[in-house]
Amino acid sequence: MTSITADTPTRIIRWHYLWYAALALVVMIFAIVSGNRWFLNFVHVLCGVMWTGIDLFMGFIVGPILRRVPLAARREVIIRLVPKTLFLMPTLSIITGTTGWFLAKQLGFLDLGWPEYGWVVAALVLVTLMAVQGTGYLLPTNLWVCFQLQKPNPDHEKVGRIMRNYFWAVASQGAMQVVTLIIMARFVAGI
Repeated sequence: MTSITADTPTRIIRWHYLWYAALALVVMIFAIVSGNRWFLNFVHVLCGVMWTGIDLFMGFIVGPILRRVPLAARREVIIRLVPKTLFLMPTLSIITGTTGWFLAKQLGFLDLGWPEYGWVVAALVLVTLMAVQGTGYLLPTNLWVCFQLQKPNPDHEKVGRIMRNYFWAVASQGAMQVVTLIIMARFVAGI
């Protein structure tokens, strides 16, 4: 019987993925400086849908499944998943928020009076909270757990405690994503 860890990746940080992130940021910059509202909107919506979709899928589908599978299977999934999302999720959040700001500026949403401007403030607050939580807590936690699980004798008790707190952070991130969708639907329908 072969061990499922025989082909476990040894590198968590895949630096060549940084090139994809850099290319995506170049596309974002081009969308902003081009002045093409359709293209800016396309980049914003595409990255926003990817960011939201991945967050919701991970938080409400993958997360609950991982909590119920054996530790060895959970370990293998986390060790393979973290390198794939390490640059992807921060890049998507940066592009979504930045293009959203410039799109709001182009569409005149930053010049609205109160209470309509409240929708803009709500969107900005949520995107800021999600970006800070994602890069300040979720990302470092993912890395720590991944590094811990690659050790010959990981501290499973500590990983379990951290992952319980992590679950609630991911759930709050998912809830904020849903509220953001409601706000974006309000923008599209007209405020």
